[in-house]
Amino acid sequence: MNEAAKKALLPDGLRDVLPPYAAHEASVVAGLVATFASRGYERVAPPLVEFEESLLDGSGRAMAPATFRLMDPVSQRMMGVRADMTLQVARIAGTRLARAPRPLRLAYAGSVLRVKGSQLQPERQFVQAGVEIVGAGAAEADAEIILLAVDALASAGVQRLSVDINLPTLVPALWRELGLDEETRAAVRVALDRKDAAEVADAGGTAAALLGDLLRAAGPVDRALGALRRLDLPSEAAEERERLEAVVALIREGSPDLILTVDPVEHRGFEYQTGLSFTIFARGVRGEMGRGGRYLTARGEPATGFSLFLDSVLRALPAPQPGQRLFLPHGTAPGRGAALRESGWVTLAGLAPEADPAKEARRLGCTHILRGDSVAELDGDDH
Repeated sequence: MNEAAKKALLPDGLRDVLPPYAAHEASVVAGLVATFASRGYERVAPPLVEFEESLLDGSGRAMAPATFRLMDPVSQRMMGVRADMTLQVARIAGTRLARAPRPLRLAYAGSVLRVKGSQLQPERQFVQAGVEIVGAGAAEADAEIILLAVDALASAGVQRLSVDINLPTLVPALWRELGLDEETRAAVRVALDRKDAAEVADAGGTAAALLGDLLRAAGPVDRALGALRRLDLPSEAAEERERLEAVVALIREGSPDLILTVDPVEHRGFEYQTGLSFTIFARGVRGEMGRGGRYLTARGEPATGFSLFLDSVLRALPAPQPGQRLFLPHGTAPGRGAALRESGWVTLAGLAPEADPAKEARRLGCTHILRGDSVAELDGDDH
């Protein structure tokens, strides 16, 4: 490998985004943020790097294993590179915007960096775009968030969407009320994560039958709700079931044809969530389009939101096509170029006299050329 090739190498999970894909990604992000803004979500822009104690405070501790750390040479304090923007927005809501009226609706978009990727999402740096609604605990807030995520993706052109709703705090609520010891809880968690019914029966102790019923309840929303209604759940767990039913009813009112599934025992990826959470998929596309859910801010305010993952979103969209570009031969008057751009053309000016302007235009990837006062399309006969 020569020296130039060595310098072009990037760490695993990092990549250069080249034309026309970089412009395509920026356009999709702008469209998503515009959809958020149309629903009253105002954009904020937190920094890429923060002091570790603020970035990983409270619920942020769940992101510690994914966070790159570095020493600030100015303050000599440890800093972290954001691995998720959700908690940064929650910090802004509780500090800079502490006195703003609630519920507070905020939107964001930007790059995040993680220590390692996953099997389905090997990228370590990618763009997130999302929203948070802070200071609202009602089921209507959960439904608004899910419907907005789906609407934003659909507006971007992503088709055949489905939402998997999760209750990551349901099982902990159940075993608290049933008094399961720590050893049993740990064994049950592993068994549930593996979706191993036999292991759940062996490890669940007095809660084995109920946990097995919860495991089997996962599936399409109507079947899952029916199965959950038949269970004799303790009071705290029963409240979560009722919340789920209320949110599903609101979602169906807003989007009757949206495909909904429920997994009441899944918690992986929702480590800092404190209630109803969800993952969005597009049929036939690798990876999650996004995920979100309910949590508490560092100030104890109820909040819910979502993050969309642009690497997955772009996989669900058609590849960008090169646009039309107009070549302006060397010597074209600046005013003429300005007028063409005002009328919608993307122009590329020749920087030196060309013996064959059409050949030069084609070499530079242009589709049209200015000939005198007329715009002409380049075709195979141009030479």
